[in-house]
Amino acid sequence: MITLRDVIVGVRGTLAEWLRLRWNDLHFTQARTTLLVFAVLLAISLLMLLARGLRSREAGRTHIGLPAILPAMRRSYLPAMRHAAFLLFLLGMPFFAVALADPHTSFTREEVSYPGRRIAILIDGSSSMTTKFETKTLGAQDTRAYYTNVAAAERFMKLRMTGPYHDLVALIEFGNQAYVVTPFTTDYENVLLSIRLVGDPKNWGRFDDSGTTILRGIDQGTQLFKSFDFLEASGNLMVIFTDGRDDETTLGNKGLDQILADARRARIPLYMIRTAFNMQLGDVKEDKIWKPAVESTGGRFYPAANEQTLLSVIGEIDKLAAGRIETVEYTVQRPRFGGYVLIAIALWLTAAVLKLGFRHFRSFP
Repeated sequence: MITLRDVIVGVRGTLAEWLRLRWNDLHFTQARTTLLVFAVLLAISLLMLLARGLRSREAGRTHIGLPAILPAMRRSYLPAMRHAAFLLFLLGMPFFAVALADPHTSFTREEVSYPGRRIAILIDGSSSMTTKFETKTLGAQDTRAYYTNVAAAERFMKLRMTGPYHDLVALIEFGNQAYVVTPFTTDYENVLLSIRLVGDPKNWGRFDDSGTTILRGIDQGTQLFKSFDFLEASGNLMVIFTDGRDDETTLGNKGLDQILADARRARIPLYMIRTAFNMQLGDVKEDKIWKPAVESTGGRFYPAANEQTLLSVIGEIDKLAAGRIETVEYTVQRPRFGGYVLIAIALWLTAAVLKLGFRHFRSFP
């Protein structure tokens, strides 16, 4: 269902794109067709005016008698406003003509801004995720926490897909090691498919990194942002689905503080969803490690003890991730008629509202 917010976002995006256009960059593939259409319309209009002028006009039938207007009376210019609706209609015609000519750009490089985020989704695939976590509405394949986390990640992706976002999303699975399943992409369906593939029981059975090293996943996520040159960009975010049962605070020669400092410098807040059934904050002993660590990056730590809490957390992160990202787009043979159509429709709708909604624009002066 298309909501009012979707319409507003679409209109804003179309107008922003139109404002960035330069007339010299446009190519018109249907210019001749447009000229022919408007020539025919003009000919029809002239013929109708000619036919109207040739009609007989007998006094008393087509003429109106008015009383004399005294010279001392000042002329009012307000009646001329009745033509405003027609003028707005005429003003929309050039925009419609340009749109009908099918304008497009052959090749463009644009720096654009979209609502959305650069999001790295991390899923814990370690053997500790075999613990029980019951759900009813998420549609998890099994009651084990791993399948619950996969279903929760899928729910999060669907929320982003139904929103007005243009996210760049990546998927990482981690255990003792961390693996980039899908690098950053705007192809939501591809990410969704990857989430379903890692959630397949056979594929999880082949994931032989049984231990949990959350730092490995965080470090891999930070390196992925670095590989795509996003470290200096705004709108970065990591969402981590894990049971939080890991007390490892060193990774090679790097400590917890050093790895989290890298995330802070890159402005990547961490949002960790710790899924442990019927366990509140503090019931998992490692909570005291990860809660302050995650929140030091500007993110949040969520102890999800049941499905209701988990769904609420996913919705909250979706709202918190409503930022903007700036990116460079390269396009070839892209149609550009949207802005012209939008302006023409806006002018014609305004003319219709004036004509139908206000008596003054239908009155005789």
